[in-house]
Amino acid sequence: MISLLTLWLPILVAAVIVFVASSVIHMTPLWHKNDFPRMPREDEVLQALRPFAIPPGDYFVPRPGGREEMRSPEFKEKLTKGPVAVMTVMPNGMFNMTRNLIQWFVYLLVVGVFVAYVTSRSLGVGAPYLKVFQIAGATAFISYSLALCQLSIWYRRSWDLTLKAAFDGLIYACLTAGAFGWLWPR
Repeated sequence: MISLLTLWLPILVAAVIVFVASSVIHMTPLWHKNDFPRMPREDEVLQALRPFAIPPGDYFVPRPGGREEMRSPEFKEKLTKGPVAVMTVMPNGMFNMTRNLIQWFVYLLVVGVFVAYVTSRSLGVGAPYLKVFQIAGATAFISYSLALCQLSIWYRRSWDLTLKAAFDGLIYACLTAGAFGWLWPR
């Protein structure tokens, strides 16, 4: 069994490589350029919502107060009339990309730690590159991609968005697996 501390270098290198790759994927007009189309009549929608000063958070509307209300004709009418939405309201103003990028890098390190844990418990010192790639890659793919399906299953997020993000996760997993295979203790 290999100590997690021994694997600090592949954890760090994988995080840096995936960070750079994800930046390239999202800054170039590849497959993500049309992920979020402009809302029809956006200006009017914004003007209508502005007076409510909705605090940042996640919302499901309409939202019943309990099971009894969910069964009521009034609530059913709200659903029928629509719109029905799951939405995230963010703070007003420019996006703070620094905060997001720091959180993303920390997340990449956490994924790397889990990849290191599973791989180090599965393989020993001197394991062949392809075996390390296999275990590390599968673990990384699970970490980067599988939980995204829940958003499409339960909250009707577009499967197109989920599948594109899972494809990104496959790329990140291969890069992570490559770093672990390359830097695995010999």
